[in-house]
Amino acid sequence: MSSTDSVMGLSKYILTLPKTKISLFTMVFLSFIIGSISFLIDPTYGNSIGLDLLYGGTAGFLIFGLSSIMSGAITQPWVNSLKGRKMKMKQSMFLSLFSMGIISIIYILGCGFSTILNINIILNSIIFGCAVIFAIRTLIIRGTSNINLINSVMISATQPVLIISMMVVVVFLTSRLDNIGYFSIFGLFLKVLIASSILIFAIYSFVLVIESPMKKNLGVGALEFLSLFISHITEGSMALEEIFEEIGEPVDTLVGIISFKTSKGIKALFLSPCVHPGPVGIIGGGNMPTTLANSFDHFTMVNHGPSTHDFNPVSAKEIVKVEKTIKNALKDIEYSDNASEFFRVSENHANIGAQFFGKDLLLLATFAPKGFDDIDFGVGLSLINLAKSKCASNNVILVDCHNSFKGESGRVLPGNKEVFDLMGAVEKIDCKSISNGIKAGCAYDIMEDFSKEDGIGYSGIKILVLEVKNQKTAYILIDGNNMVIGYRQEIIDRVKSLGIDALEVMTTDTHSVNTLAGGHNPVGKNKKDAILEHIEDCTKKAMLDLEPVNVGCKSARIENLNTLGPTNSTELVSTISSIVAVSKIIAPLILLLAVFFVFVWTFYGIF
Repeated sequence: MSSTDSVMGLSKYILTLPKTKISLFTMVFLSFIIGSISFLIDPTYGNSIGLDLLYGGTAGFLIFGLSSIMSGAITQPWVNSLKGRKMKMKQSMFLSLFSMGIISIIYILGCGFSTILNINIILNSIIFGCAVIFAIRTLIIRGTSNINLINSVMISATQPVLIISMMVVVVFLTSRLDNIGYFSIFGLFLKVLIASSILIFAIYSFVLVIESPMKKNLGVGALEFLSLFISHITEGSMALEEIFEEIGEPVDTLVGIISFKTSKGIKALFLSPCVHPGPVGIIGGGNMPTTLANSFDHFTMVNHGPSTHDFNPVSAKEIVKVEKTIKNALKDIEYSDNASEFFRVSENHANIGAQFFGKDLLLLATFAPKGFDDIDFGVGLSLINLAKSKCASNNVILVDCHNSFKGESGRVLPGNKEVFDLMGAVEKIDCKSISNGIKAGCAYDIMEDFSKEDGIGYSGIKILVLEVKNQKTAYILIDGNNMVIGYRQEIIDRVKSLGIDALEVMTTDTHSVNTLAGGHNPVGKNKKDAILEHIEDCTKKAMLDLEPVNVGCKSARIENLNTLGPTNSTELVSTISSIVAVSKIIAPLILLLAVFFVFVWTFYGIF
């Protein structure tokens, strides 16, 4: 993960909305209760508690409940007719419920202060509440539906207009709600219009401030980006890829390939593409570990090669380039039956697991139990070249194990102390000649009883067991985004009890599990014991599958992969960060000032 965690952090504000019928029932029930309470608070409405409860509840339902339900029914088809982001009825109804809740609180407070101060400000409270929910609805609809401000204003006005209209109807139908007083109908609507205009001006100013930087730097408005982001994590829409494709830049990168073959053909593929499985959800390369693995007919492990969010594919279509590169490389890969035992080298916190296949070399880099995150491609490339030079290897495949979660601050970038620790570990590799046979067994478990909420992606667990000179080594790959610190060791201890001599535990860094609160969802955060049981069972199956194989390695170049790139990735994140930073100051200032002026106008303006 990287600085785009700040983007994923937006997901913690996305709620799981109730069904439409629940919102409907709540509006009916709540509006009746609000009306009843208001009549009990205000002693001017009579002496019969039972009659006040019934009468007040009915009035409350008509003014707040029915109006809000009608607004919800109107908003959804209206938004959808404008070809913006599709709105579901449950979203429309929940927005009406939320708005009704706010105006109800303001109304109840108005009734209470009217009684305490002996001044009738109930109608003013309703007007003020309507102005407030109008502003809230405008911001929400504008920010999530990707329609222009004028249309957002018109749609947002439905609920407050219906509430005021229904209030006028109720007043004319009965003398019980004698709240109009010196207000004329014309004055009432004029007061609402001016209050709303103040808020519209404030909203327009705020939108102008937050839209300009991203529009200027990336050609897309911040609210449009937010709308598409919400659309993806709530509905699975891929429209966000269109924006990324416009700002993407091509890069050349590498993919490491290890192929295990029997007389029947390829038995297993062990891949390490230096392509980052992001940026979010299944957008771009977010689900690359599963998408790429499914493009092959063999057991395929797609590990996390050294790469950061700079190397996020702009769309899922780019993964085809990785697939073609691998398939072309497999055509002329050279096989051998020689392999070394698995061994480890370390320098300070850097820990590298290694195994030779012929003269080629596999490196597994981790800093566990110290927390870390993505290893930069430049760092990985320097390690690969160092190992090639030291051991005269034609192909060096490097895997970022991504198995001890620390977050953004754990990235390994050029110039970090961790880079020199990794280089020091590589320098300790003993490059001996080998002539040992090799057996391979593999198994996988898609873990159907787990979900992304448990940190497990679509590929579940894949395990490759290799046997060289009676040493059994397990390569355990979990389709998840990093791992809780310390959980790797728990897995190692559990698997070694099965007769495994050496092993490493890795995660794919899939971002398909990151559509949840805050973006961080490491393996081991939930259902630790259940995951261990699945790993144990899967390892046993892989051990039973052991058979003699030949092995071939290849490091292939992926050309013109369209990614976010270091320039645009940094610009996107810095622009969003600056918008968030400015909004924290500007938004409260503009909106609070606007609400203050609306409050003064509503309660002290004369009409």
